[in-house]
Amino acid sequence: MKPAPTIQLNASPSTIQRGEETTLAWRATDAEAVVIDGGVGSVGNSGSVKVSPLESTTYTATSSGGGRDVRSSARVTVVRPAPKTDIEETDIQALRRLVNEGQVVPVFFDYDSAELTVDVRRTLEENAKWFRQYPGVNIVVEGHCDERGTEEYNLALGDRRAQAARDYLTQLGIRSSLLEAISFGEERPFVQGSNERAWAKNRRAHFTIP
Repeated sequence: MKPAPTIQLNASPSTIQRGEETTLAWRATDAEAVVIDGGVGSVGNSGSVKVSPLESTTYTATSSGGGRDVRSSARVTVVRPAPKTDIEETDIQALRRLVNEGQVVPVFFDYDSAELTVDVRRTLEENAKWFRQYPGVNIVVEGHCDERGTEEYNLALGDRRAQAARDYLTQLGIRSSLLEAISFGEERPFVQGSNERAWAKNRRAHFTIP
């Protein structure tokens, strides 16, 4: 009388995230045929195979010999990846750091103007390269003025500057829903002073990450 067949099936690792692979390994003795369900099929008396089930699955290996069947099973538990709730915050911090380090820079305007000069456009194009790397981050475009002119006039001029910069960024592919234009007029000077050097620095569109 032929000895009864044996079979041992293992899965390593036994728990995976969806999309990952695990290895099924088996060893049978005195088997005339070995079959593993779950899409693996007929196999030799020993070996291994990689599988990537989409859902938790129990694989069963059947070893047949001498008119008898024996089975061994291995459970593979599939878990969904944890939601990446920290990605947006990480992107916010990264882009905020670029602003603080001067990689994302303000653009400066001529006196009493919201026109985008060649230099302003070039700077906005460089800034847009950074913004495109963090496509889910909201960006505030602040419009600022020097101290000359009335408060009301400078608020309106600051708004035109912020809107002009925002519109050009939109043309460069930055989603308009992520860009908020706001004017501070002369309220937040970049440089203190009542001279052309200070005024030139204060006529600007500035970028902040809320």
